[in-house]
Amino acid sequence: MLKQRVITALILLPLILGPIIWFPTPWLYVFLAGPGLIAAWEWTALMGLSTSTARFGYLALVAAFLALAWYAATLDRAVGVLVLGAAWWIHALRLISGYPDNFRSRPPAVATMAVYGLLMLVPALLGLALLHGAANGPRRIFFLFELVWMADIGAYFAGRRFGRRKLAVEVSPGKSVEGAIGGFVAAMLVAALSAPWVFGAGRFDWLPLLLLCALVIGVSIIGDLTESLFKRHRGVKDSGTLLPGHGGVLDRVDSVLAAAPVLALGLLLAGI
Repeated sequence: MLKQRVITALILLPLILGPIIWFPTPWLYVFLAGPGLIAAWEWTALMGLSTSTARFGYLALVAAFLALAWYAATLDRAVGVLVLGAAWWIHALRLISGYPDNFRSRPPAVATMAVYGLLMLVPALLGLALLHGAANGPRRIFFLFELVWMADIGAYFAGRRFGRRKLAVEVSPGKSVEGAIGGFVAAMLVAALSAPWVFGAGRFDWLPLLLLCALVIGVSIIGDLTESLFKRHRGVKDSGTLLPGHGGVLDRVDSVLAAAPVLALGLLLAGI
């Protein structure tokens, strides 16, 4: 399993980093729509859609909203899209805290799940594009990845060494409070070390940026738990099988989907 994960990661890494570094922002948005639509396809299974017609219909809906989001950005209305995305993750936290009783008493309808999918995918892809279109755009996206990946890696090792108290036992029994704290500390250290390289030394206020990073790290954990919640509700281990050793695309990007709109929105509001 570990060997498969490493091989898959080594293949995917240049395919992801290359477009971030060299593509202009509009092209990158189109490029990101590809894995975004694959994630949407996986989401249709978690929605419970069983026919190809319904599943492809949902992909068309997501594609239409991605186009509308880009159009909104050209009209300087991107903040509204990002706010919707950030608000969704607040609601997702409520779903996590109430699970499984909330799903037993009132499981989400297909239409509700369709809206959830749109709120997960569209603001995230637009957020990545907005990060890329700002000054030092590729570095901003790498900064986002650093926060998410270090939170995940730190949580894994801290959880294995110190994990005692369950973070959300009904949603993801393997995650611990101690692991989340370890991931948070690791990600914050990386944020502090890399911020001058990303945003320019002396060109930002430390306190707002670090507070934003803390929020982004917390939301990335919510993103991971949210996908775990819906997989548990559907009774599946992975969202898909496209990536050997990793599961599906959603399994790999759940934390990024949550973190991207929050970071993009925070940097816009802070003027960084």
